[in-house]
Amino acid sequence: MARTRTRVENRPLVLRTRPALELTEQQFLEFCQLNGDLRIERTAEGDLEIMPPTETGTGGRNARLTYQLTGWALRNGTGEAYDSSTGFRLPNGAIRSPDASWLCHTRYAKLTAEQRQGYYPLCPDFVVELLSPSNSLRHAQEKMEEYMQNGECLGWLLDPSDRRVYVYRPGAEVERLDNVVGRAGAAGVRARPEAGVGRGSVVSRQVSSLRR
Repeated sequence: MARTRTRVENRPLVLRTRPALELTEQQFLEFCQLNGDLRIERTAEGDLEIMPPTETGTGGRNARLTYQLTGWALRNGTGEAYDSSTGFRLPNGAIRSPDASWLCHTRYAKLTAEQRQGYYPLCPDFVVELLSPSNSLRHAQEKMEEYMQNGECLGWLLDPSDRRVYVYRPGAEVERLDNVVGRAGAAGVRARPEAGVGRGSVVSRQVSSLRR
């Protein structure tokens, strides 16, 4: 008899601080530094979402993803890649840290010297969220939708457990790619980024290693 896998989903712990406490961006940064073992994000409403350290297997996949994206960015030369510890202040006020992201040089050049301090006030051109077995799929999808609402970017939501990739593009329906392990090449072509990220070189390698 085939075994049915059940996903046990955990949403982040949410701390509501307003109106009792209004954290400035600098205070939020210092709070995160004091709690370096946790991954902390701030919602547009000012709530703090606290997540435990990444599971070991997911951490390895995330490292490979960052390595692949960074390698592509260095070869391409049109932008900068960032890892999962990097925060961005979205136009709606939320501070989010995608598992991997990429920002083109032309948009970075438009930032003032002051804006280049702390969290960049923008949504990256390319964002990736990597789902772990215990992550809430719905929460990850909500984050991807938030990225789309706050920037003209491309987004990939990678789900290794179910071997799926959700592709997000501005003004388009979400595209779900199933059984990606067996069709990395096709996934790479179908997920061709409009934002300038190279055709499939990163996603093809990543989906091929999803179940390692």
